[in-house]
Amino acid sequence: MAAAIKALNAKIRSNKYADYFCSTHFWGPASNFGIPLAAIADMSKDPEIISGPMTAALSLYSGTFMRYALAVTPANYLLFGCHAINFTSQLVQGYRYVNYHKMGGKELAVQAREAAKQAEGKVEAAVKSVGK
Repeated sequence: MAAAIKALNAKIRSNKYADYFCSTHFWGPASNFGIPLAAIADMSKDPEIISGPMTAALSLYSGTFMRYALAVTPANYLLFGCHAINFTSQLVQGYRYVNYHKMGGKELAVQAREAAKQAEGKVEAAVKSVGK
């Protein structure tokens, strides 16, 4: 059994593409892509739920590992790309956080909700008057 596994491993390692696909050089960054995908998905959500400290920590984390991805031999461009996307996404989230909590975005959101409620009331009143 051990000989069969050894032979299969030798067969995989003889092909440079299969060897890369079966390595941690590929699967580490591939599994790490969940973080930037989640950040991108969060961009369409309400900025009220953004955590400022967590956004800062993830920006620092991704910035550090972008450097690490280029420092290892051979350079891991997939890892670099993953962290570059995450770093950019976190910067956007950080801007949304600052805009909402520090630059008056919260007040604008409250005003927009109130205006929407007033418009909804007017529409309902108009529908009721037409239905009579």
